[in-house]
Amino acid sequence: MNKIICRALLLFCLIFSCCYAADVSVFSENGKFGLKDAKGNILAEPVYKKLIVLGDNESYIALKGSRYGIVSNTGETLLDFKYSHATRFLGKFVKFGNYKGFGVYNAQGKVIIPQEQDSIDLLFGGMFLVSKNYKYGLIDFNGNTITDYIFDDIYMPKPNVMRVKYDGEWYEIEQIAAETFSLPEDIQDVKTSSEFKITKLVTSPGAASKYSVVTTTDYFLKILSSISPAYEATIDELMLSQGAEAVSIFMNVSWLPKFPFVYAKNYYKTFRNPNNGPLAGIKENIKREFQEE
Repeated sequence: MNKIICRALLLFCLIFSCCYAADVSVFSENGKFGLKDAKGNILAEPVYKKLIVLGDNESYIALKGSRYGIVSNTGETLLDFKYSHATRFLGKFVKFGNYKGFGVYNAQGKVIIPQEQDSIDLLFGGMFLVSKNYKYGLIDFNGNTITDYIFDDIYMPKPNVMRVKYDGEWYEIEQIAAETFSLPEDIQDVKTSSEFKITKLVTSPGAASKYSVVTTTDYFLKILSSISPAYEATIDELMLSQGAEAVSIFMNVSWLPKFPFVYAKNYYKTFRNPNNGPLAGIKENIKREFQEE
C-alpha cells in the first residue's frame, strides 16, 4: 500500500513539475528580460539582455551584461556568466566559449565536452567534431570519446560518408546500407567491418609529385586565402558573439580599437595551422619528396 502511495505521489510531482515548466514564460521590462509563472509571479528579475530556451523549457541560455550563462526556469543560475560566445545546438545543447576555449553543456548546465577545445561543430550521426592543437577527434552526445585527436581534418559530405585526413592523406569511409553514419566503439573495427567501405582519395596528383610545381603565385594565393577565416573569426569574437542586435553592433564602436590585435592573433593561428593552413600543402609535398628519396 505504501509503495502505491509513493508511486502516486511521485507521478503527481512529475506531472506538476512538467506543468509548472510549461507555464513559465519570458517577459520584457525596460529592454531587459525575465521569467514569470502563469500567475504573474516573477521567477527571475528582468536583468538579462537575452533569454533563449534550452531543452524542454527547463532552462535558458541567458546573456547578462556581456557574458553568457544558464538559468533554470525557476531563475536559479545553473552555469555562471563567464562566456563571451554562445551557440545553441539542436535545442538541447549549448556551446560556450571564451579565451580558454570552447565547451558543450546540456540543459542542466552539466559538462558534455570540457572547455578545452579549439573548435566544436556538429556532425551527422549524433557526433561532435572537436579540435585541439590542430588535430581533430569525435565525441558523442553523452560526452564519450569516439576517436582521439589523431586526424588532420574531418568532414562529412553525406550523412553516411565521412572523409578523414590522416598523416597527410585523405580517406573516405562509407557506411554501406545505412542512411546515417554510426562508428563502432573502437574506431579500429572500421578496417575489418564489412559494413564500411574505405577508399584512399588522391588529391591534386600533379602537385603531389614534386613540390617544385608550387609557384610563387600559388604560394601567395594560399597565404591570402587565410585572410577570410581569420576575418570571420575576428568578427565573431568581437561582435557577433557579444549578444548585440544587428543595428547596435555598428552603433557601439568600442570593438574597433581591438580589431587589429584580435585579427593578427586569428590570422597567425590560421596561418600556422600545420594541417589546414596555407602552408600545409607545401609541407606535405616536401615531406613526400623526402620519402620518395
